[in-house]
Amino acid sequence: MLLLIPGPVTTDARVKAAMAQDYAPWDNDFRETYRQVCDGVLRVAQASSDTHAALALPGCGHFAVEAAIRTFVPTGGRLLAPSTGAYAARLQKLAGDAGRVAVPLPVGATERVDPQAVAAALERDPTLTHLALVYSETGSGICHDVPELARIAHALGRRVIVDAVSAFGALPLDLSLLPAVDAVVLTANKCLEGLPGAAFVVARRDALDAARGNAGSWSLDLADIYQHTLAPNAGPRFTPPAPTIAALAVALELYHQEGREARLARYTANMRTLYDGVSELGLTPYLPRDLQGPIVVNVHAPDSPNWHLQLFVDALKARGYVLSNFFNTEQPTFRVGCIGAFGADQMRLAVDAMGGALRDIGITREGAGAARFFPQPLIA
Repeated sequence: MLLLIPGPVTTDARVKAAMAQDYAPWDNDFRETYRQVCDGVLRVAQASSDTHAALALPGCGHFAVEAAIRTFVPTGGRLLAPSTGAYAARLQKLAGDAGRVAVPLPVGATERVDPQAVAAALERDPTLTHLALVYSETGSGICHDVPELARIAHALGRRVIVDAVSAFGALPLDLSLLPAVDAVVLTANKCLEGLPGAAFVVARRDALDAARGNAGSWSLDLADIYQHTLAPNAGPRFTPPAPTIAALAVALELYHQEGREARLARYTANMRTLYDGVSELGLTPYLPRDLQGPIVVNVHAPDSPNWHLQLFVDALKARGYVLSNFFNTEQPTFRVGCIGAFGADQMRLAVDAMGGALRDIGITREGAGAARFFPQPLIA
């Protein structure tokens, strides 16, 4: 079964094999594995251990996004949060529920964040201390120019928090060149091609030192987690998802063997194969080609009375491929992940299977034009 979702992803057999044993989280051997994983994450971020720390949390990316907001933005603090899609909306909600003020910056559903609009918004409102960005918006498939936006924030004396959950390990990110970035959030189960259950925040050490007492949460206090790492022979602060961490150690070895640029090239080839393939099936991608990112492709739902997303998902699963059975766009779509341990040849077979699944539910190429209306609910 090939996972064509934007995470968790299909993993290498060697990564899976690392899950096939029990681990004692505070055993010295596992402590070493834990440290190696954190060091490997720092290496992917191109961050020095002198200036940055990689902090692990059990759970999903949203846990780490909330932890970063709580830790680095004081209660009542204000952050500019461009409204780039469903995951930016979740970031805004996490901030609001934590007692911080997320000020939205309107962004069109099929537009990239405008650097000039960000600069103007920050210049207008000196109370905005932070800029919070989603690097790869999996709801739409658009990737935003986070390095450039971070440089703008730095020039204006603001700090930056980056949700890089579906971007980290593929899209360019060199923290040694981005001193305004206090925190980058990622998970094991996206472009690093590990398994779900572990989230990380790569954060500046000086920002962590300055943030003590901000979080208002013991479990989500990155400053406190960081202090724990400074103890001799430090291991995890709480019981970690040990098999996931062990599997990520293997995934990081494979990642460094492949290299970021080669991994991005593979994902880009997957995306182009998919984009061209669904177009040949008579379907319409959600984004124009020049805005399409390499992580996930959204496709407009067919304008056919026979279309039903779950029926399509079930028919495709019967052919060996798994899609998300919900969408995050205002218009009805289905989304296809281009990331994971596979290549363009497998994506071509997946496109063929999509054509077969459409036929299974009674939709021909001639009847596969993009839908104008669809009664199924939007999943936020």
